[in-house]
Amino acid sequence: MSDKVGIVGYGSYIPRNRIKLETIAEVWGASAPHMKKGLMLYEKSVPGHDQDVITMSVEAARNALKRCSIDPKDIGSIYIGSESHPYAVKPSGTTVAEAINATPDIHCADYEFACKAGSEAMFVCSQLVKAESVKYGLAIGADTSQGQPGDALEYSASAGAAAYIFGNDNLLAELMYTHSFMTDTPDFWRREHEFYPKHAGRFTGEPAYMRTVLGCANALLDKSGMKPEDFKYAVFHQPNGKFPMRIGGMLGFSKEQMETGWLVPWLGNTYSGASPIGLTAVLDVCDPGDHLFMCSYGSGAGSDGFIFKVTDKIKEVQDKAVKTRKMLDENKRYLSYGEYAKYRGKIHK
Repeated sequence: MSDKVGIVGYGSYIPRNRIKLETIAEVWGASAPHMKKGLMLYEKSVPGHDQDVITMSVEAARNALKRCSIDPKDIGSIYIGSESHPYAVKPSGTTVAEAINATPDIHCADYEFACKAGSEAMFVCSQLVKAESVKYGLAIGADTSQGQPGDALEYSASAGAAAYIFGNDNLLAELMYTHSFMTDTPDFWRREHEFYPKHAGRFTGEPAYMRTVLGCANALLDKSGMKPEDFKYAVFHQPNGKFPMRIGGMLGFSKEQMETGWLVPWLGNTYSGASPIGLTAVLDVCDPGDHLFMCSYGSGAGSDGFIFKVTDKIKEVQDKAVKTRKMLDENKRYLSYGEYAKYRGKIHK
């Protein structure tokens, strides 16, 4: 058994439905050009009336399985990170486990830490494999994120999922270093029985997002002894188009390093899936030997950082499942605001 740990399979899922920012702005009399220029947002994904965190997690997990040759029954843990699980009391993971034909002898849990619940699942799965507690661990970040009608969040809150299978053989990308950073910073929250979250406006950017991501990313760079120029690609949490580019520049990463995983202008903020989906887009095109940097963010507040080194096996699997950019750029269906409101349950009787 190898003492190395890393990604052995990965996959994503993005709904085909979209809504343009102009369509939302026309209803509320807001400024779509401001959103485009200021927050670098153009359109976002919308789940269908029959899509939720569970269905998207199943699709992403199946794509991850297509990129590795493991038996699903060898998966020892399934963790789904989300802040929009379909049930308040009923796990999402058990349904996903049965849908992919995993064994009942498995550890399953649903995670929630705002937008970093997906990276939280990635960290735990990787460490369980490292400790030899499980042979393979499946980590999923997925959300059908919520935004109150007329609120700024409505322009970005979207839907999508990413799935990662961690193991210690036939690695696609070896996990070299990881680090987490957390403070009690209440910038975004949703209480029990409330349908929509509340946020602290500009406070969500500075100090919440900026201080937290900088704290995690700088600590991870120090731990690894690496510099931004050592990486081919970098992915950061993407609540809008502006924040990840700004934080990457503050750390010393270039636009060229970040733009491959920078999906939010055309996808929206997929919350727990944001940085994990961005990483799938990078894995779709990267080359053996590339170093990848990823740092998530979750309000409340915390970040998980990862450094991966891509192996020779990546080229064998990139085309074995649908690529993230293909789902993002092709076969799109644009909705009217009425259709969007119906699909998202914004009309209550």
